[in-house]
Amino acid sequence: MKINQRPLSGGILLLFLIMGFATAQPAGFDENTDGIHAGVMSCYGSTCHGRQESTGVVVLQNEIQIWQDETTVAGAHVRAYKILFDDRSQAIAEKMNIDAAHTAPECLSCHSDPVPASLRGPQFQISDGIGCEACHGASGGWLTSHYAEGATHAENISNGLYPTEDPLARADLCLSCHLGSSREDQFVSHRLMAAGHPRMSFELDLFTALQAHHLEDYDYEERKGLQGGARVWAIGQAKALQNQLDLFGNSDHARDGLFPELIFYDCFACHREISDDPNWRPVVRENPLRPDIRGVPKFNDAHMIMLSIAASSLSDEARQSVDAQTFAFHRALETGIGVDEEITAYMALSARLIRQFQRKQFTRSDYLSMIRNTLSRSTAAAYTDYQTTEQVVMAVDTLLNAMVVSGMTTRQAVSIMREDLEIAYDAVLDPNDYDQDQLIAALDRIAASLETI
Repeated sequence: MKINQRPLSGGILLLFLIMGFATAQPAGFDENTDGIHAGVMSCYGSTCHGRQESTGVVVLQNEIQIWQDETTVAGAHVRAYKILFDDRSQAIAEKMNIDAAHTAPECLSCHSDPVPASLRGPQFQISDGIGCEACHGASGGWLTSHYAEGATHAENISNGLYPTEDPLARADLCLSCHLGSSREDQFVSHRLMAAGHPRMSFELDLFTALQAHHLEDYDYEERKGLQGGARVWAIGQAKALQNQLDLFGNSDHARDGLFPELIFYDCFACHREISDDPNWRPVVRENPLRPDIRGVPKFNDAHMIMLSIAASSLSDEARQSVDAQTFAFHRALETGIGVDEEITAYMALSARLIRQFQRKQFTRSDYLSMIRNTLSRSTAAAYTDYQTTEQVVMAVDTLLNAMVVSGMTTRQAVSIMREDLEIAYDAVLDPNDYDQDQLIAALDRIAASLETI
């Protein structure tokens, strides 16, 4: 049995908790086309998804028990609405000058399944938070047919079930809240961060594992196919960058009054020590993927750097094209010349890479190559900001775990790296205490251990 689940290390758990309010995104809601949302209780019952124990044959049938356990990481979605009543949420709403957090559309758009009353079934409750249909789509068209004898997954999809097994569709779904979208009340702005909302962060494969309510076993593979951790991770990075650039290129979101919308930039471009000492020098180091122009805020290029590593699994030329496009994009931002053209070019490049990732069968050699590239000193020279290093640690963990799940190595072989991986997580635990040297030292030790698996 192939299981897409992993034991939570302290590092993963702490990193997830840092992300605070970040929740999954309701499936792309359109009041003109979306169907009836029947509510979580419509999925309950011992013959459906509400068993106390995982005794189902085709599916576990205790999915709701996993979802509603507020003591676990997997219970983050059921906590999403409840957290809107706490002091921090109410303070954010007050600072934003919006309605109370538990009623404000700006909050409900990502902390609930925000369908209008006309599309709510009799068992629907907004207090369920991120319920089943928030991710799996309005069930009005498929609820009664999806468990019928002989029903196929393709038929369920055609009836309105959201294709979460597709990494690209899943990434778009999740990123709408974990990054933000142009839908009404879903753009995540710097003003929201300034009001006290936790910083947003996302990695598709890891977050999928943290929220998994299912097993990817032989019959799952038969019905839906298995994607594999590397493909999910790579597509997630490319799609995150696409969505980020799409929002950045949207004139409605690129600016906030006279100022640029700062949510797109490296937090530590501004949030760092200020000094009048004439001998003071910036603590930030030169980044080989960025033009060396001082005094200009830097775009948050974490997903660009990760996409470069993912592209290395395709060819050296693919990676070089990503690096060249990253440099050209930064240059355009800093000169103000050709920004729109570089955004268009980068989005097109990302789309081409996604198509290649979708077709590629990732081998053991591909996994090891990507991990080595992530750990290498030459790549680590670009790990000059906190957001990138956060992605780096998650990538190493994700790819190593995927090798175990796919049988490319053993859990025992990977366990010797766990201590150094925890040290790497500790190095990125506090944005205000990020130590690039400590991180690179831990990555060096992991790289040395990698040769033993």
